[in-house]
Amino acid sequence: MALESYHKHKTPLSTAGVLISLGIIYGDIGTSPLYVFRAIVGQNTISEDLILGGLSCVFWTLMLVTTTKYIYLALNADNKGEGGIFALYALVRRYKAEWVVYPAIVGCATLIADGFITPAISVSSAVEGLRSFSGDIPIIQIVIVILIGLFVFQQFGTGVVGKTFGPVMLVWFATIGTLGTLQLIQNPSVLKALNPVYAFNLLTQYPGGFWILGAVFLCTTGAEALYSDLGHCGKENIRVGWGFVKIALLLNYFGQAAWLMSQEGSTLGDKTPFYSIMPEWFLPIGIVIATSAAIIASQALISGTFTLVNEAMKLKLWPMTRVRYPSQLKGQIYIPSINWILMAGCIMVVLYFKESSAMEGAYGLAITIDMLMTTSLLVYYFSLSRKSTVRAIALAALFFSLEIMFLISNLSKFSHGGWFAFIIAGALFMVLFVQLNARRLRTRHTEFVDLKHYVEMIKDLQADETIPKEATNLVFLAVADSKRYIDSNIIYSIFRKRPKRADVYWFLHVDTVDSPYTSKYSVDTIIPKKCFFVRIKLGFKADHRINLLFSKIVHEMADNGEIDLISPYPSLHKYSQTADFKFIIIQSWASPDSEISSFDRLIIQSYRLLKQFSLSTEAHYGIEAANLEVEKAPIQVGPPAIVKLKRDREDEP
Repeated sequence: MALESYHKHKTPLSTAGVLISLGIIYGDIGTSPLYVFRAIVGQNTISEDLILGGLSCVFWTLMLVTTTKYIYLALNADNKGEGGIFALYALVRRYKAEWVVYPAIVGCATLIADGFITPAISVSSAVEGLRSFSGDIPIIQIVIVILIGLFVFQQFGTGVVGKTFGPVMLVWFATIGTLGTLQLIQNPSVLKALNPVYAFNLLTQYPGGFWILGAVFLCTTGAEALYSDLGHCGKENIRVGWGFVKIALLLNYFGQAAWLMSQEGSTLGDKTPFYSIMPEWFLPIGIVIATSAAIIASQALISGTFTLVNEAMKLKLWPMTRVRYPSQLKGQIYIPSINWILMAGCIMVVLYFKESSAMEGAYGLAITIDMLMTTSLLVYYFSLSRKSTVRAIALAALFFSLEIMFLISNLSKFSHGGWFAFIIAGALFMVLFVQLNARRLRTRHTEFVDLKHYVEMIKDLQADETIPKEATNLVFLAVADSKRYIDSNIIYSIFRKRPKRADVYWFLHVDTVDSPYTSKYSVDTIIPKKCFFVRIKLGFKADHRINLLFSKIVHEMADNGEIDLISPYPSLHKYSQTADFKFIIIQSWASPDSEISSFDRLIIQSYRLLKQFSLSTEAHYGIEAANLEVEKAPIQVGPPAIVKLKRDREDEP
């Protein structure tokens, strides 16, 4: 049975769809011209080899990594219209390979780490254009005020303002394309950079040329967003939008290169190639447009981080955290804890690095690792789903070689700020790793019993009026996903810990499935009108508010005559009052009597620490505290500890 009529369909190609894609997913990669060429040139003397070689590297990176890998290949690896590292993980884990979870959690950790740097570097790069007017303008303070405003705004939702994102980004891309074209007309010789020989010569012959790849990589850092936001925009809209975006980006890069060629023999100093190609009269307008585009890019990345963390929670890979829905816009969520952590991190980046040029050292390393993880899952997916080993090997050879080169070159940034992203990604990975292994421990050691052996006992307990009634309806959240077996802890709670009599017993199991928007349930009758096993199947992007969903199930069953929802108490029955429900949540607790390895003990202790900061199970499911009891039950996560004890008997006189 379906819980809701909503089904995810592929978004059709439309002008509005393309415009929305410009506003949602192209902000990060679209604002890269603000800092890419400045990072490539750095403190080097401007020369033809450097500029044409760097431009050639940028062109072929956008063609091979962004266009071929993401726009063509990754968008074809969709999970019922959804994309991103977890959608891809859900696609490949059905092949029962244990290892695929590790690329997924590494990719998640590095993508979130990127969220600490992208808003800071994008907004800083845009606002630094004000230095063209005066060197005394407080850039850092302005950037921090913009960032605080951006993060405070998240809790109110972006439904209304979001409609302006597409038009603003359309103006942005039209502007940068036009500015680049005006410079390119003056020096069309830079078109020679289309020849990959210039890129090859830069990497092999220019002094330190290989390490410039770390700066070149900044031109494609937003490519992962193209895949992650597939469900919001649709494959065809993204592809058509990329055609326009790529032309605008390349025109601007070629225009910046044309201007740089006119500066041959000098160094950049405090100049920024992006703002240097603007006419002086246009500079104030250009700074406003660039800042608006940077804010939109940051907004898209923040929303993407919320979505990523929410998916990780539903896959039980992230500690339960409060999620809010700030607007009626489908799929829009707000996670307060992540929002404030990101804000604090972005402000820390601005205060520590101060200049966007210094932030470039911290930017790129984490996202390179994320791209490698996506490549590993993509190659595995194509090797199995398309049954083409040759194609998979060719893809692996091309993209692993490219991205490993980018990774090696980015490692040179480690001491210049890359350590920051590495520490953030490492801490996030540990959170995901602990959650994963704690869940595996619980799953491995949770015991199940055959439910049919307890049917008669349940009937007798329901008829035993010497035991006080616990509730009319008693609902247990079950780990077991079949009507045949039930958690031994639930049986222990009903019969042994404290006998719990009820008119109706419910065993409720919630299953997160690989299809993103699945929302359906099934009911197995154990004892007619007296005991039921309910299994809810929800996709990793579907709404997981269990209390509301269970209420809907119960009312549908009452309408079908399967249960009586009227209170059995005579004083309430005559007024047709609804029967009472009580939820029982049994939390597993590692028994202190277990002999466990040092690794398992560390996982358990780390998990307990995370639990102190995470949302409770009842709050996560939206269950009212007034109708809830939380019990703790020990589980053996290892063999019982062996203890020696001898009875001391006194000798008879």
